[in-house]
Amino acid sequence: MSHAPETRSITLPEGHRWRAYWVCVAVAALTILDLSKVNVGLPAIEDAFGAGSTELQLIVAGYVLTFGLTLVPAGRIGDQRSRKTLFIVGLSLFALTSLAAALAPNVGVLLVARLLQGVAAGIQMPQVLGIIQELFTGKERGKAFGLFGATIGLATAFGPTLGGLMIAIGGPEDGWRGIFWMNVPLALAAIALAIWLLPVTRRPSKKPLSLDPVGVGLFAVTVISLMWPFLFTTGSPSDNPARWWVLVVFVFAITAFIAWERRYAASGKHPLVPIGLFGVSSFRNGTALASVYFAAMPSMFLLTTLYLQHGLGLEAVFAGMVGIGFALMSAVGSWVGGTLVNRIGRPLVVWGLALLLVGIGLLVLFALVTPPEVTPWAMAGAMVIGGAGGGLVVSPNQTLTLMDIPVKQGGLAGSVGQLGQRIGTAIGTAVTLSLFYSTIFRESDGNPDLAVYHHAYGIGMLAVAILVAIAFAIGVADLGLRRRQRSALGGAEPAVG
Repeated sequence: MSHAPETRSITLPEGHRWRAYWVCVAVAALTILDLSKVNVGLPAIEDAFGAGSTELQLIVAGYVLTFGLTLVPAGRIGDQRSRKTLFIVGLSLFALTSLAAALAPNVGVLLVARLLQGVAAGIQMPQVLGIIQELFTGKERGKAFGLFGATIGLATAFGPTLGGLMIAIGGPEDGWRGIFWMNVPLALAAIALAIWLLPVTRRPSKKPLSLDPVGVGLFAVTVISLMWPFLFTTGSPSDNPARWWVLVVFVFAITAFIAWERRYAASGKHPLVPIGLFGVSSFRNGTALASVYFAAMPSMFLLTTLYLQHGLGLEAVFAGMVGIGFALMSAVGSWVGGTLVNRIGRPLVVWGLALLLVGIGLLVLFALVTPPEVTPWAMAGAMVIGGAGGGLVVSPNQTLTLMDIPVKQGGLAGSVGQLGQRIGTAIGTAVTLSLFYSTIFRESDGNPDLAVYHHAYGIGMLAVAILVAIAFAIGVADLGLRRRQRSALGGAEPAVG
């Protein structure tokens, strides 16, 4: 049975609402850009500092780890206090940590800056989702999430191109620093606009902040123990297999976390994560689908960039440009999906995943059978097809996931969903990179030829395809559930709020 969603709690003139919205979306795009644009800078960072595979993995995945750890507590605080204040705090920290990363004298400082940058991203992202929930309702909310998905899709796909451009401008030695330098003026401009345009979503309260400290501690252990073995999975023969024993800690930690949260809620207090959120089928299934989807997509871009750079010898900027078609079609698909989701619902997401699978299959086929001088162009064409499908997934699924969640829990629910995405990204990246590099280590003596890269790319992309197929299965299962709900309601489709 569908819950009746609450209406928005912010009343502003339409023009002001949309200006505030675009400030939020621009900042969300800035944080997501740092998930993808750094990938193309890894070879340059490796050359600059002599960094090893584990350090390079942590530069990417460490950002994801601290991003994920911060999301839920920050979303909880935002729901209780001022989302605008937290948004500005997170954005200010993002600017400072980007500056530290740009000036890093060694890989250790760069890694610490990336970890703190993830904290900053985790503070501001839940406020974005919470503010959008409060600014819009009904069809406007679908349109808002459609444009949000389009912007995030552009940021994800344009990240490698932007990173490659910074390296081309700055040179092979220090060009990677431009990847972080560019964040500083953008973040400062966004801070000024946020102070001017963002509405105050909460008034000062004398009530003590309820943070569930035991829940926070158990939550941290749960997330770290789940992600830890994947953070140190590089595909190198030197990877320590003992890291997988940390998953035993995860099993105990998540069991204790769920038990504590239920007990805390039963005592009349507000738990860190209301377990009841997962009793809402639209939220539970949408969050699972998004988590698996985001395990696949960043991995697809990273594997393709590595194959084009190392396998075909393309420069970083040109390797990144192969994904432009995905970005553009994803933006169009997200806008269309946000417009149609209220009318079509979950089938839209299922169609998008099916089309995305076609694009992935064509990517691998073109990589294997086309002449090297044609391959980048052919893969760019496959990216166009994949982008059209991907655009029908992100924004409609975001709308469907939050449609039955009360506005007052919008920041928390959104941050739980984002946590799933970040964990998915970390695990998906680790698994696919491990398959890619382990194939290279196994089939070459340190000097791999194109045939080895063909095998490595194919095996890595097979894992990507399996992840998308799992997301497709979740979408089909949710579609069947909603049809049964509709039958129980006498043929009326549960409303999309």
